[in-house]
Amino acid sequence: MSDNQMVLQSLDKGLLTITMNRPDRRNALNPDMTRGLVEAARRAQDDTEVRAVLIRGAGGTFCVGGDVKSMAEGRAPLPFEAKMANLRRGMEVSRILHQMPKPVVAQLDGAAAGAGLSIALSCDLRVASASCKITTAFAKVGFSGDYGGTYFLTKMLGSAKARELYLMSPVLSAQEAYNLGMVSKVVPDADIEAETLELARSLAQGPSVALGYIKRNINNAETMTLEACFDGEAIHHTRAGETTDHKEAAKAFVEKRKPTFQGQ
Repeated sequence: MSDNQMVLQSLDKGLLTITMNRPDRRNALNPDMTRGLVEAARRAQDDTEVRAVLIRGAGGTFCVGGDVKSMAEGRAPLPFEAKMANLRRGMEVSRILHQMPKPVVAQLDGAAAGAGLSIALSCDLRVASASCKITTAFAKVGFSGDYGGTYFLTKMLGSAKARELYLMSPVLSAQEAYNLGMVSKVVPDADIEAETLELARSLAQGPSVALGYIKRNINNAETMTLEACFDGEAIHHTRAGETTDHKEAAKAFVEKRKPTFQGQ
């Protein structure tokens, strides 16, 4: 498969759907797929037509992480620096999805494991099918973790739970992950595609500027002081108040109707 076949992109009414497309390998990450994911994430970040993102896997599985089978087959060894640089380039997909001022939804079905789970954790919302299995997986294959999973999970659940999930690497059911706060919603397997698409489309048709500022405010809270977060909120709230979408929402509130947002 070429790069564009391994990572499919489809833009419809402001929603960019990114599909990992190696169903025969349960969408395991290989170099071509990671390059395609970074390219798609950068497109999502930079394309003004994109207002929200849905990331999913083909064939009923989100992503089982790195292609361990391919790793075990062995290739000509690369120097340490080259291996580290290649990995770091691929990990950019998680940083971009997490930081870009557009909402990102992950559709978790089948399994989300290892780096696949890390990518899902970088997203803003995760909808899981009832039968989905979720695990950090790294310790079981002799790795320490990548694609930002330790960062996202620690911020999300605290260091004690992150240590447990990484060191012991249990396989969680979707409901168990929901109970911990790792996923936003659990739906029947038959409804996963429709439910996730409906959520992502609603975000794509929302007040895009305000949603982007909300995401920035929450990202700021991960690293900034209270005073700096207050400053950011004040700036973003004031700017959002000057948008066409805010004016439309205020008018719709008075007229007791649903607003129609233009993303401006």
